[in-house]
Amino acid sequence: MRLGLFAVIHGDEPEGGLALARLAGALTARPALATGYELTFYPLCNPTGLEDGTRFSRSGKDLNREFWIGSALPEVRLIERELLTHRFDGLVALHTDDTADGAYGFVRGKVLSAALLEPALAAASRYVPRSQSSRIDGFEAERGIIYRGYEGILSAASGLRPEPFEIVFETPGTLDRVRQIQAAEAALLAIMERFREFIAFANGI
Repeated sequence: MRLGLFAVIHGDEPEGGLALARLAGALTARPALATGYELTFYPLCNPTGLEDGTRFSRSGKDLNREFWIGSALPEVRLIERELLTHRFDGLVALHTDDTADGAYGFVRGKVLSAALLEPALAAASRYVPRSQSSRIDGFEAERGIIYRGYEGILSAASGLRPEPFEIVFETPGTLDRVRQIQAAEAALLAIMERFREFIAFANGI
């Protein structure tokens, strides 16, 4: 099962990259947690934005609105090539939202995306609250789950078969960084555990 894990698409959101580093350490210490997985980590998708401490890359563009629209930005083209090459079974992108009242996520792709996000939010709630807002970022939300999203976000190419699951997981940026990192790591581990269960169940049918 091939998963692509992405972070720091916005340069002023380093927590996701730190969460991936923490996850890598946890898996090194306990390799059994990754049984059945081929994980590819992309902890720093916007290096110039991180250097400048800005949401945008140094080009002045929001990279997370540039995917699959023919963008010439090198960061976008490189990630698109990775997505086409690896043909992941699932994508998870980590973000921070400093306007959110709690953790939440966007789902796309396979129907089971929402079924994977649910345990992720439950696991993260040990460290940060779960958003209860009925509207987040202008989208209708149901207990922290949003079924629509922006155009041009980091996602799989359209038309892939089998279709991967896609989750954008957001932690509340108003809380301290340590709790955000812990929440994101817990969410990723929960997604991996639940997806493994789904695959095992499907193989047994």
